[in-house]
Amino acid sequence: MMFSQVIVDALNDQINMELRSSYAYLAMSAYCERMHFRGCARWLRLQSDEEYGHAMKLFDLLRDRGCKIVLKALPEPPMDFASISDVFEQALQHEIAVSEKINAIYELAFREKAYAAAPQLEWFLTEQIEEEKTARDIVAKLNMIKNDPAALLDMDRELGSRTPGED
Repeated sequence: MMFSQVIVDALNDQINMELRSSYAYLAMSAYCERMHFRGCARWLRLQSDEEYGHAMKLFDLLRDRGCKIVLKALPEPPMDFASISDVFEQALQHEIAVSEKINAIYELAFREKAYAAAPQLEWFLTEQIEEEKTARDIVAKLNMIKNDPAALLDMDRELGSRTPGED
């Protein structure tokens, strides 16, 4: 049984939002590389990969339900930032926006009686709590250390130790 068109449209929009997230994190990674913060760049590149994986979870959900998948053009992401702190502040704001969209889709799924989408959407709800917490923690640390070069290098090293699948 396929989902209603309303749910298919919402899930397609979310696939595209996750792909935009992947693209945005990749742009942030490129900026950090240019600024020689290779640990931050690594963390953001892994985050880009993770966002792509999120898109594919929804892609597979629609595919498995026999629904049409619609991929849209991705807008060019910002490539320049005021600072490393600005990069992660924008990442946090982006995660908050994604959480709001996931919440809305979850509510929509119940209104549309798309119960088969609920388990996947519940995974996303939990994932977004983790994504926001991680981004908030990084922003808080960067706000504490401000422009202290030694502390920034330590933070860069810490973020660079991230392994795939880890936040």
